[in-house]
Amino acid sequence: MTRAAQRLHISQPSLSKQMKELETELGKKLFVRSNYSIHLTEEGMLLRKRAEDLLSLADKITNEFQTMDDITGGDVFIGCAESHLIKYLAQAVGRLNRRYPGIHYHITSGDTKQVTEKLNRGLFDMAFIVEPPDLSRYNYLEVPETDTWGAIMRKDCPLAEKDSVTIDDLLPYPIFCSEQSAKSDLPRWCGEKADQLNIMATFNLSNNGAVFVKEGLGICLTFDRLIETTPDSGICFRPITPILHTKMYVIWKKYQVFTAVSKLLLEEITKIISPA
Repeated sequence: MTRAAQRLHISQPSLSKQMKELETELGKKLFVRSNYSIHLTEEGMLLRKRAEDLLSLADKITNEFQTMDDITGGDVFIGCAESHLIKYLAQAVGRLNRRYPGIHYHITSGDTKQVTEKLNRGLFDMAFIVEPPDLSRYNYLEVPETDTWGAIMRKDCPLAEKDSVTIDDLLPYPIFCSEQSAKSDLPRWCGEKADQLNIMATFNLSNNGAVFVKEGLGICLTFDRLIETTPDSGICFRPITPILHTKMYVIWKKYQVFTAVSKLLLEEITKIISPA
């Protein structure tokens, strides 16, 4: 608390008083204090996270007004699902970068819930998601290709001898997947049998799940072309049967006011995805 007061150029008693007043105002205990230390409660950690979001939004607003009509530089904030179809974003960025090398792109990966939450709060200009968008809240573009689902497994796994795997093949094995896929994609694939899968762990990023696979802990269900399965990787990809595809969408809030650079990026994405 003393060091924090020094950074804020106020006295330590004044800062302590303000913190206690904040706790009183919110009706929640934010800190656990002892004679030699202080740390955040669960409520305090939530407040810190919200404060960080507000500061990020304040910085974004400042940047937007500074670059509202500036096409020589600026920042674009994008939320992305994990998919090889992000290549469309990469192609658009590549085209723009040749003309406007001063534009900077801030790309955050996450599932649909995570990226739409930040999109709704104004922290992202647009997002790439892998489930149908809420048409009451967003405008969208549909990416012309789809992702194909499959299983990442070690090459010494008995299922690696198969050309494809079924739900019954997977039931004896610990499974890794995203929380979003466990709730929506897998039931779409195998119906009520999805509840019989032994989902040992969920990951936001499939590459982390692949590490568990390499350690022999189970099988990861994910999109094709996300995990490197070179001959010396020790792992392989097998599609699931029946085939399961997932579409990708580019979304942005209705009535959104874009900066010059974010508008340029969306226009470039549109040209690539929906050429005239």
